[in-house]
Amino acid sequence: MIDTRTAPYAALVLRVTLGVLFLAHAGLKIFVFTPAGTAQFFGSLGLPPALAYLVILAEAAGGAALILGFLTRWAALALIPILLGAIFTVHGPAGFFFNNPNGGWEFLAFWIAALVAQALLGSGAYALSTGSAKASGSLSARSA
Repeated sequence: MIDTRTAPYAALVLRVTLGVLFLAHAGLKIFVFTPAGTAQFFGSLGLPPALAYLVILAEAAGGAALILGFLTRWAALALIPILLGAIFTVHGPAGFFFNNPNGGWEFLAFWIAALVAQALLGSGAYALSTGSAKASGSLSARSA
């Protein structure tokens, strides 16, 4: 049985954690690899280099949306293709385990499952919006 008293806070913890992870990944691409370096890497994979800039933007905007609880369900679902792309282009050929050379895809698969769980749960507590047509948009402690 779901504890309706604590479930909104569980969704909050998941939402903020996912958001921070996406902001960290965007930050890695901006501050460590640089946007130009990330674009060059995308090009080396046979992808359009300009796609790197869209991925950085999506990770940053999606991460911020998750942290704030803004259209959480949509943000979570929109970020899944980025992780699928990382699996199919980089991490999939390395095998399942993430400690394999070039990193496997186990972490990304778990991250996708967490995003699906977030989309199913909704925004949770302290969200700017619930993402539904009936949402008032106000900050609420129990908006799951």
